[in-house]
Amino acid sequence: MKNTYITSGFLRKLVIIPSVFVAVSMMNSCSEDFLDQPAYNSLDTESVFNNIDTAEMFVLGCYRGLVPTEMYYQLGAGDTVIHSSEDGSTNNSKYNICNYQYDAYTPNTVTGIYSAMYAVIERTNIAVSGLSKMEASTKRDILLAEVKAIRAFCYYNLIRVYGDVPAVFKPLDEMDPNDPATLYPKRASRDEIYDRIIADLQESAATLPNFSQSGYATTERLAKQSANALLARIALYAAGYSLRWDLNTGSGAMMSRRNDNARVQQLYQIADNACGAIINGGTNSLVQAQGGKSGFEALWYNFCQRKFPVTNSEIMWQIAEYGANTNSAFGVYAHEGSRGGTYGSRKALQFVLPTYYLSFNQGDTRRDVSCTSYSVYFLNTGNASDTWVNAGTTFSCIMAGKFRMGWCVAPQAADARNLNIPILRYADVLLMYAETQNYLNGGPTAAGTAALMQVRNRAGIGSLAVPSGQQAFEAALVQERKWEFAGEFNLRTDLIRMNRLASEINATKQAMKNLSNKTGPYANTPVYRLYKLEKNAQIYGDPYLALKYIDITNPTEIATILSVPVNGNAAALQTYQTALANIVTAHGQTVSAGDKWYPTNMFQAYTSTFNGNARKAAGFLAGFNQLQIGNIIYTKPTGSAENGGTYPNWIEGGGDGLFYGFVPNKTELLPFAAASAGHPLVDNPNLTQLPGY
Repeated sequence: MKNTYITSGFLRKLVIIPSVFVAVSMMNSCSEDFLDQPAYNSLDTESVFNNIDTAEMFVLGCYRGLVPTEMYYQLGAGDTVIHSSEDGSTNNSKYNICNYQYDAYTPNTVTGIYSAMYAVIERTNIAVSGLSKMEASTKRDILLAEVKAIRAFCYYNLIRVYGDVPAVFKPLDEMDPNDPATLYPKRASRDEIYDRIIADLQESAATLPNFSQSGYATTERLAKQSANALLARIALYAAGYSLRWDLNTGSGAMMSRRNDNARVQQLYQIADNACGAIINGGTNSLVQAQGGKSGFEALWYNFCQRKFPVTNSEIMWQIAEYGANTNSAFGVYAHEGSRGGTYGSRKALQFVLPTYYLSFNQGDTRRDVSCTSYSVYFLNTGNASDTWVNAGTTFSCIMAGKFRMGWCVAPQAADARNLNIPILRYADVLLMYAETQNYLNGGPTAAGTAALMQVRNRAGIGSLAVPSGQQAFEAALVQERKWEFAGEFNLRTDLIRMNRLASEINATKQAMKNLSNKTGPYANTPVYRLYKLEKNAQIYGDPYLALKYIDITNPTEIATILSVPVNGNAAALQTYQTALANIVTAHGQTVSAGDKWYPTNMFQAYTSTFNGNARKAAGFLAGFNQLQIGNIIYTKPTGSAENGGTYPNWIEGGGDGLFYGFVPNKTELLPFAAASAGHPLVDNPNLTQLPGY
């Protein structure tokens, strides 16, 4: 079988033959070996599938490109938790897409996911064809199961972004070149695609080895448990809500399930069975507290440290991204921000909405892992001899924390991070099982509640009441998923399949207005926070979690912290620090010699006069008034009173407030790009556009 390049339309994007890894003896070790093999590209795949070892190398090549940058950079935000803080104006493409403002004719759309997924699909189709012609054996069957699961993941990504998409399940050189559908395939029913890949996954899960018996050192390759988890996830998407319309007429776009209720029930049962098989298998578990860290903290710290023996029980599938040419880009965007020093200067281009940060129950250990209220910055001039600190932020610039730089191993370049991409976690299996049990039984069951409680107990909120009604329990699961999976690139489409996106967006917009006005649930949210001045260790593997702070609500204490000695002499500054130390002591914290604290008005901009003067009084250089995060956020206040009596424009107003482009029954999916050659709708005249565009 020899594959040839075809340059017309749809196929020009599709035909990308994978690198084939040569050193098969190292395939099952860590991802540095998994990815960094000498490789060759070949159009001749016939010889590849004459040998089981080279066939396996080809299958490994199919893992490349499974999570294109746009999947997290463009669509990892906008989920009412993570939001874009891209530099420049609020009219740039990343910010617009985060806020559901996109069209087909400008950069405000997503093209890379389409082309990347079909490139991998072509590779998997070649592998399925080649493997199917080989003599049956245990290893051949495992590879066939593995590559079909990879293909299923690609179609899942396409459907949750674009809806109905072309269905291509044969290699291009096995298709009729005279058939217009070969060069220019039309959209196909997502239900038919889902049914096919679900059947494939059922076979894959039955065939793949248990992880413990696979010989794999990491969960970078699919095994039985991860295939079952992927099966459960895709079955729930297939049974769930999505934006649907009549493919023939292009009309009637609305959020709905497929119209076959019996199949919906069957899909929930498939997901339930898959989750149950994992749970009852007893080989997976949540990472628990260790070494002074909570379980959730231990999970992500060890993941960033690449200590996979600790995390393999929970992170069931991760995409290998380690090596000189394969370092993960997603960590460049989702972190706490750093200016100079060991970590280099890297801006965080995503931030956490303060309503999410404030939503956690007291004692929930996930908040300070998923969110950081600090950024790494130098104290004075940034010279080599300077001191770097964890600078306390305001509500408008809380940043993502699961993939923070200090937790990682040393990156190889300023624009690369040695981080794998987490895809499936056991916590997801537990919450999916709670969901399927609730749906299939008309309310929560003991088994479903127990699954939810595993997640809550690990987080430290096991005492939180569990609702008894079906709708209330589902709502609790929506919130639990937000607390558990912030920044893991699935919440946006999870809310869609659960038909919760519109309601969650509306609730978040109102919550942000309430917070801005300090009304409703936020009427008593403390305005002032007293941060401790803490140095950043400037080492990789730093276990640092959270900046110490005290909320200040006592009027006398507020008056004290507001008396910042602007440009004061040494004596005045020491007197002020002594007064702050007395407040700290009164709140039950120990003050050691040399400790310094500084107040922050959490509703003002980080760059406000008061906040700048307060930091200066603690030893920051007068010019220290920046953060390594997009400037459209850290220079803006959260409070309406702090903004002259109106909402800051990133919250509401001026056509660029939160989710300003969201239109129900339209923007739940993205349109196909049509601006120029290389875009799907230009290259393929048989594709139809998403209604409304």
